[in-house]
Parts: sequence; C-alpha cells; structure tokens
Amino acid sequence: MPETRGILLRTVLLSRGEFKGSLMQAFCNLMVIFAWAIIFCLAVAPVYGQYYSRTVRAGPRVEKITRLHFFFHDIRSGENATAIPIASPNTTQDTPTYGTLYAMDDPLTMESELTSTLIGNSQGLYLDLSRERTKFTAIFYADFAFTTGRFNGSSFSLFSRFSAEDATSTIREMAIVGGRGAFRMATGFALLRPTWSNTIGDAIVEFNVTLYHY
Repeated sequence: MPETRGILLRTVLLSRGEFKGSLMQAFCNLMVIFAWAIIFCLAVAPVYGQYYSRTVRAGPRVEKITRLHFFFHDIRSGENATAIPIASPNTTQDTPTYGTLYAMDDPLTMESELTSTLIGNSQGLYLDLSRERTKFTAIFYADFAFTTGRFNGSSFSLFSRFSAEDATSTIREMAIVGGRGAFRMATGFALLRPTWSNTIGDAIVEFNVTLYHY
C-alpha cells in the first residue's frame, strides 16, 4: 500500500536525521503502522480462529475385511490375577458378584495354553450383571491390542454384552465398535467360545473376529 510505504519511509528518514519532523509525528506514524497490523490480523482471524474446518464430501474408499483368531485369558484368582474387582455395591450378599466392576489386563495368545505365544492384551472394564450364580452375564468395554506380527500397534474396541442366555449353543456374539492403527474406523463382530472355566471365575475364551475397516 503506497500510504503505508510512505509512512515507513518517513519514519526511517527521521531516524537518520534526514527528515525533519517532530517526535510526535514519528510516534503517530508508528501508531498508524500498528493499527494496520491489527486490522490485517483481524481480517485473517476468521480463517484460522475456528476449531473446525469446512465439511467436504469424502472420496470413495475401499473397505477391507480382516479375520483374527486367538485365545483370551481372564484370571481372577492367584497372585497374578489379570482381572480384579475395583468397585461393588453393598447389596450383593445373595449374589456376591452382581454389580461388581472389574478392571482387566488379560493376555491374548495364539493357542489355548497360557504359555503359548503371546500376541497382545485386552485392557478395559466389565460389569458383572449375573443375579444367578450359575449364569455369567456382563457388559464389556475393552481395547484388544496386538504387540507382535503384522498388526503390531493396532487394536480394535469391543463394547457389548456377554450373556449365557444369548444363544442355545456355546457360541456368543459381541459387537466391535472401533479401532486404531490398521483397524481405524473398524466395525464388526466377535464370536466367542468359552473353552475352560472354573468356579472362581477364571476362564479361557476362544475368539473368532471379523473386522471391516479401511
């Protein structure tokens, strides 16, 4: 802008003693420059000052299907328990586990033996909703993360109900609601087959997982 360049030139000449004018005039010139700077910043602010960007149409994406198979070990007993109660109500005398909230860090292995190859872990919470001692029902929220192989660093999120009354067979189905890494934006389902359990609550469960992701 010519006017602004002229003000800058007069200010520089004044500082060299080549332009005669009062200090007040130089100060006024600097204030004009400062005002123009503020106006420029205010004009740009609406572009960068929002917490969101313009919504645009997403391009076509190719959906992929990945199937996983592993074993889940939920251990409540012993010194190396992987699932521990962290909260429980005071009204569970007849059914001691009903309403109990567990935190879990359960290992995932290639085979049903705990000593087989470790491929990851499942971390999260589950709420025991079993009012009958002989039927285990719970709501699970867990992240199944893999620590080896092709999907090292990736995980899927499961948020679903597990119930002994969901089916007449031994297979249970649970919903997958998300993922990260290679499984970003995943949906799908997991078919669970309990392979071993005891009266304490320890269990080994076989997982067959189908993931839809991009």
